[in-house]
Amino acid sequence: MRTLVLSTLCLFLLAGCDQPAPDSPPASTATPAPAESTPAPASAPTETATVKAPEGTCGDQSTLPADQRLANTPKWTLASEQDNFGFDVFRGDSEEGEFTKLNKEPILGAGTTDESSRYSWRDDSIDPCKDYWYYVESISTSGVREKMTPTFKAPAKRSPKAEPAAG
Repeated sequence: MRTLVLSTLCLFLLAGCDQPAPDSPPASTATPAPAESTPAPASAPTETATVKAPEGTCGDQSTLPADQRLANTPKWTLASEQDNFGFDVFRGDSEEGEFTKLNKEPILGAGTTDESSRYSWRDDSIDPCKDYWYYVESISTSGVREKMTPTFKAPAKRSPKAEPAAG
């Protein structure tokens, strides 16, 4: 499995806080994007602007339709893969974590290939006013699990509405 990690170019991004396009997959699914012939250049996670939250827009979004929820979308790219069964995405409330696996089923990998592959996971179960930390774990075809990314931060999409000063 170490060969997978050493032979890959990983790109980690967090999607902006815009609402997803109508054809975006729901949070409970993730599929690899089509393979590309050239690897994307590596870059640091992108930062998004924090917007002041309108009243009642922080906290649980479960009552909203999936296509209206704000989300964090960890993305990663592999230049090649060897014996790669798939991935699990983990989220924590702090960098030191306790981390929780988000996906019920592994995000399927490409097995063994010299082709570049892009992957992502849309997490719309967030509180838009909280920071979160994520990492991705790879799973080999023999079942070996290995943390393949550093822990990275997804900043809050909105800042909580300021409470009026007591007077």
